Amino acid sequence: MQEPIPNLPESAYPKIVVIGAGFAGLKLARILKNKAFQVILLDKNNYHQFQPLFYQVATAGLEPSAISFPLRKIFHNTPNVTFRLAEAKKIDQNQNRLYTNIGYLDYDYLVMAMGADTNYFGLLNIMENSIPMKSVSEALFIRNKIISNYERAINITDLEERKALMNVVIVGGGPTGVELAGAMAELRNEVFPKDYPQLNFKNMKVVLMEAGDRLLPGMSPTSGEKAREYLENLKVEVMLKTAVEDYDGLNVIINGETVVKTQTLLWAAGIKPNGIEGLTDQQTFKNGRLLVDKYNKLAGTENIYALGDLCLQMTEAFPKGHPQVAQVALQQAKNLGNNLIIQAKGGNPRPFTYKDLGSMATVGRRLAVVELPFIKFQGMLAWLTWLFVHLMAILGVKNRIFIFLDWAWNYLSFDPSLRLLIRPTYVKPKDREKLVEESKK
Repeated sequence: MQEPIPNLPESAYPKIVVIGAGFAGLKLARILKNKAFQVILLDKNNYHQFQPLFYQVATAGLEPSAISFPLRKIFHNTPNVTFRLAEAKKIDQNQNRLYTNIGYLDYDYLVMAMGADTNYFGLLNIMENSIPMKSVSEALFIRNKIISNYERAINITDLEERKALMNVVIVGGGPTGVELAGAMAELRNEVFPKDYPQLNFKNMKVVLMEAGDRLLPGMSPTSGEKAREYLENLKVEVMLKTAVEDYDGLNVIINGETVVKTQTLLWAAGIKPNGIEGLTDQQTFKNGRLLVDKYNKLAGTENIYALGDLCLQMTEAFPKGHPQVAQVALQQAKNLGNNLIIQAKGGNPRPFTYKDLGSMATVGRRLAVVELPFIKFQGMLAWLTWLFVHLMAILGVKNRIFIFLDWAWNYLSFDPSLRLLIRPTYVKPKDREKLVEESKK
């Protein structure tokens, strides 16, 4: 029998429990700070992760700490917001109770903002053998994996085995896949030959595979074609209309045949919502997203909300739901926070309306594609715009300074200094639960 979560402050204000401290959950908690609510923020990490820059950690461009920010620091001197390191397990909608791995707590309002995880589309071998990138931990693992492969390759005499260690295959032609491919190609072209002069990097393939007929499907065909041009100039092999059927840890199978051998397959091909027990079939769409109304209220409830990638809000303008991007999560969180404040004062809530602020993706060190509501452009100016927007979106002045200095040094010298193989030491079984993050495949 679970006990209630201990040491939570007493409060006479309505209790809002927020699950997840990603873009949506953190935005909502910040809007409600110092307001007439008790906010309990739960997350399985004690830091906020800036997902758009995971690929730079994976390719040794940034330190993990540069794109992570301690949640407790954000809410210093904010008595109405309490953070707990916890994983939500089950909702009891009848009792207004949430069960977690550290105990249960009752709520007046529950907000689910758990985001999404990697979608393997039921391909079990790929789930087992490929590498996802949905957290700082996974990005750091990719960095270690790639560097470890080259340290091993330099000690191997067999050419084919060495090629398999050096090749990198990226599956998924969205912004993450494009950015990963560009960064990996530049490391191969400019950086790794200086680190490993005994290796022939003409033998190393960087391959980007996309099941659709173009890159960046969420952007215009022009941007997708420009991204492809940039990648091919970096000597990335771009394979469109190419659906990966299987991967055994070495052979990438397409149409029943091995098209490339690699020990590093990075999976950026899709996402699926993170789930939780206690929801009904009437509240869940077939793809796992939660059905919400125009106020982000969960179907069939009066006090449960869902935000961001997790929810499906079908409108006239977006009959299939909004795109699963950060701006939707941030805007939904802002609208919900303002509605909760308005309702507490007796006012009427406002329906959510998404304002598309544009999309962008970078391809290497000086090139990007940018689409704003009023203009589309590519090249160096787009890259500078991408840098500015992402720098301003990072939490914390110190993090911005560190990132700016890293980017400036990398641009001037093109010799990132973070190619460190930091392998974890063995963790005793009794300590695993506390110190090791389990993979949810």
